[in-house]
Amino acid sequence: MSDAPTPVVQFGTSRFLQAHADLFLSEGDPPRRITVVQSSGDPDRARRLAAMADPAGYPVRVRGIRDGAVVDEERRVTSVTRTLSTATDWAALERVVSDEAEVILSNTGDSGFTPRPADTGTAPSQDMSYPAKLFHLLRARHAAGRPPLTVFPMELVSDNGAVLKARVLEIARQQQGDPALIAWLGACLWANSLVDRIVSEPIEPVGAVAEPYALWAIEAQPGLAEPTRHPSIEIVERLERTERLKLHILNLGHTAMVSFWHEAGGSETAIVRDVLDGEIGARLKDVMRDEVIPGFAARDMEGAARDYLATTLERFANPFLDHRLSDIAQNHAQKIDRRIGAFLTWVRDERPEFQAPVLDAILAKGSAR
Repeated sequence: MSDAPTPVVQFGTSRFLQAHADLFLSEGDPPRRITVVQSSGDPDRARRLAAMADPAGYPVRVRGIRDGAVVDEERRVTSVTRTLSTATDWAALERVVSDEAEVILSNTGDSGFTPRPADTGTAPSQDMSYPAKLFHLLRARHAAGRPPLTVFPMELVSDNGAVLKARVLEIARQQQGDPALIAWLGACLWANSLVDRIVSEPIEPVGAVAEPYALWAIEAQPGLAEPTRHPSIEIVERLERTERLKLHILNLGHTAMVSFWHEAGGSETAIVRDVLDGEIGARLKDVMRDEVIPGFAARDMEGAARDYLATTLERFANPFLDHRLSDIAQNHAQKIDRRIGAFLTWVRDERPEFQAPVLDAILAKGSAR
């Protein structure tokens, strides 16, 4: 493990991060060194944690279709130079955040921001949520007289930067933080971002298999710069446009396919790429052409939607990804409401007379369940 300074401190060890941010920071201009932090304290992941900091790096296998051509290549990630655990290395972690960090990024899972009873403690505890642990680390950095830094949450939470900032400030006030500390926390840059990449399987002990498509979209704000320059990292004026494309084309497309699959009484083993060339795929392309793209056109996003749809259909056709419709069908009724219902509401707020008979029928069936 290297003692070289690491300007990036990352909370999370998932295979998604391995094939996403860690790869970008390894390939970027400039490359950035990372301290990876395991915040769960799970001893079963200790082998992965140790392997991540191997000077030889670890593999990411990129497999799929890009611009009509099959891609099957291996890249190596060499950005991770130190690994720590909040359960056993708190003092070292506090030093790294205080003395080295310029950027903190995280992907701590669906419940990562959820408050825990231990969050009210005045000293850091392994039982605390990620925002509470982050508060204690930032408080130590402030006490050391260090400048504010940039925080990039990557959790799949809308306005994730604003949500994390609000939670950390809430904890600071509960801790009776002094006004100077609260002002300093407010001076940190808390970035809203959206991430996207299908990472289909792990490579043991560390590494992952991922599709060619990858995106880390970061919403612009004064003073904010991307963590490194990389083709998959974009600074966007408004993150909502990117969120709408993903939710109402990629995610809506998955949900529409499941609805058509249900109607057809499809096999439990049906895979997305295999149904694209049959009746389900034809119905999907029809609804995209006749209802989804016109909906985006009503919102002055037709060009972006057509480009994103072309990329999405390539992703669906990935010959290396066995993505079962039965897996996508989990929580189908809720997905219909969030993906299709929200799309129709969004479009009809602009154009009340908008016609979408197929999507309306899917929504009606979902509401009746």
